[in-house]
Amino acid sequence: MFNDDRILTTHTGSLPRPEDLTAMVYDQIDGKPVDAEALDARIDAAVAEAVAQQRAAGIDIVSDGEMAKPGFMNYAANRLSGFSGAAAPFALLDMDDAPELLVAQYGGEAGAHIRLPKCTGDVTYAGHDAVAADIARFTAVLGDSGAAAGFLPAISPGCVALFTPDEHYGDYEAYLFAVADAMREEYKAIVEAGLMLQIDSPDVPGGKHFSTWCTYVADKGYAAYVELHLAALIRALDGLPADRVRLHMCWGNYAGPHLMDVALEEVLVPALKAPVGSISFEGANPAHEHEWELFERITLPDDKVISPGVIDTKTNVVERPELVAQRIERYAGLVGKERVQPSTDCGFGTFVGFGPVLPKVSWLKLNALGAGAELASRRLW
Repeated sequence: MFNDDRILTTHTGSLPRPEDLTAMVYDQIDGKPVDAEALDARIDAAVAEAVAQQRAAGIDIVSDGEMAKPGFMNYAANRLSGFSGAAAPFALLDMDDAPELLVAQYGGEAGAHIRLPKCTGDVTYAGHDAVAADIARFTAVLGDSGAAAGFLPAISPGCVALFTPDEHYGDYEAYLFAVADAMREEYKAIVEAGLMLQIDSPDVPGGKHFSTWCTYVADKGYAAYVELHLAALIRALDGLPADRVRLHMCWGNYAGPHLMDVALEEVLVPALKAPVGSISFEGANPAHEHEWELFERITLPDDKVISPGVIDTKTNVVERPELVAQRIERYAGLVGKERVQPSTDCGFGTFVGFGPVLPKVSWLKLNALGAGAELASRRLW
């Protein structure tokens, strides 16, 4: 999808859940009794509310806010067979010198509910009913919303493999490709429903600073790691129409030093080979805003659009529309106004109850995105 007569806006999918829904999901994670019908009804309502709020903010390509998921990543454990037990919490290597920041963000109730299992058996897809429910509740409200399009996020194979320790396959590549074959079922269901599919892939940029059980980067090198993870994604997307798929890459939505982040060039250039029509990446936070200059040196393939982050998702400072417009126009001058669909750096609700930005401020930031895009559209057309 390309822009026609104006800049189309989007974001990276996850949005803050309502407080009462968050409480219900926490109870579910903790194994407490939860009325299934009441939970489903609240999720239905939350999706409708999220779509309406996105449209009111001026967002054109909208999501379901991931209202039904406990997190953008850990939800997959409920849709894949072969997982059980509890893995050790993942670490962030660039926070080693500032552990108080890690505790401040992940030490509370939200952090306590980010739980990952271990792979203990053959991985297959078992989430057909869950993804069908996601699709049904989203499409029920999307048609009358006036949105240009709707997308559902899904986790990349590499993210599952990187963060969920393998105690079954004994070979990282075999494990990764097993996950890819399983997750393909979810990807296919979303695309065949007429929705856009977004692949969430912080695993590709984060291979150096997400400390987990995986030693592939240390053993083979970072370039080989990126190539492997993209190969698994390409396999999972085989046969799906590229213009219906978006790829989101980020360095982790946590407020830390981010001094170990690899350069955008190291991940975006290889990702241009992936069968996707759109690539989103962080472009607003102070660790990566300067990397717009990459597009002075590379050529964007004719069949791709970019969704640079023009809204920072790690601070509660609300960008002014003029700044947002300037960021949009900078990219438009490099790749063409038809191929820039501005986004947020990352999600505002990556896990239930978790996010560096307060929920109310998240919506103010999305309003700033909409206003900035409107301003840029007037100048560019």
